[in-house]
Amino acid sequence: MTDRGVAYPAPAKLNLFLHVVGRRPDGYHLLQSVFRLIDRGDTLRLAPREDGRIQRACPIAGVPEESDLCLRAARLLQEASGCARGVDITLEKRLPLGGGLGGGSSDAASVLLALNHLWDLHWPRERLQALGLRLGADVPFFLFGRNAFAEGVGEALQPVDLPPAWYLVIEPPVNVPTAEIFAAANLTRNTKPIKMADFSAGWAADCSNLFGQNDLEPVVCERYPEVARTLAWLRQHATARMTGSGACVFASFAAEQDARVVLARMPQGMTGWVARGLDEHPLRAPVD
Repeated sequence: MTDRGVAYPAPAKLNLFLHVVGRRPDGYHLLQSVFRLIDRGDTLRLAPREDGRIQRACPIAGVPEESDLCLRAARLLQEASGCARGVDITLEKRLPLGGGLGGGSSDAASVLLALNHLWDLHWPRERLQALGLRLGADVPFFLFGRNAFAEGVGEALQPVDLPPAWYLVIEPPVNVPTAEIFAAANLTRNTKPIKMADFSAGWAADCSNLFGQNDLEPVVCERYPEVARTLAWLRQHATARMTGSGACVFASFAAEQDARVVLARMPQGMTGWVARGLDEHPLRAPVD
């Protein structure tokens, strides 16, 4: 605890695969994916207020207040619960914007999880997930709190057990807008749906054997050459893939040292890091 409040982690996720299997009449895309939590992320500091005001303690570069998912999450929960309390929010941003790592969604989920505790609301996880879906399709996953096989727009979640793994993640120097990629005319939208058992069989015991594909990857690589170049370099050293709608790319390894060997080979100017796969969200326990 500091004068800025209690610290809460907001971990990143990787999409081990991402298939677009259709489209709803309202335009939302139907997806299948496996979300993997990793031990790198942002940090939030929340200091409860008794006057009902919700505000951020410091600005965030590139994120105006009206689009700040942390503020939106807190205000949505306050309105939905009728809580009269407020909060000061400090976000220590570590994950890149537009990176496909779920940073903004994870931040919003951690705000909801933390305020559920700090405001003594005691909402069940399912109720938080339904509220979180109003903020973004990835938010329910972070509230779910476990690695998951995801369907629908990303909100239909089944827990999935994944073997231990380490990931080398590289951040191309671009911000990829998710809406732009999903709106692309040449996006594949008819990948054949699979069952969760198909993924489990394809993954097998070797975590470096990436299953399926990311259907968004060809569109992003066409529009953002930096992503294509980064992916091409990483594929010289390991099986690699883009996560989410980009821009970050990753490779999976059974041992930390193997990931760090490739990290050490990165050309000057590339930004990358190694993270461990998690089984659960670090804030899962407090709301159970």
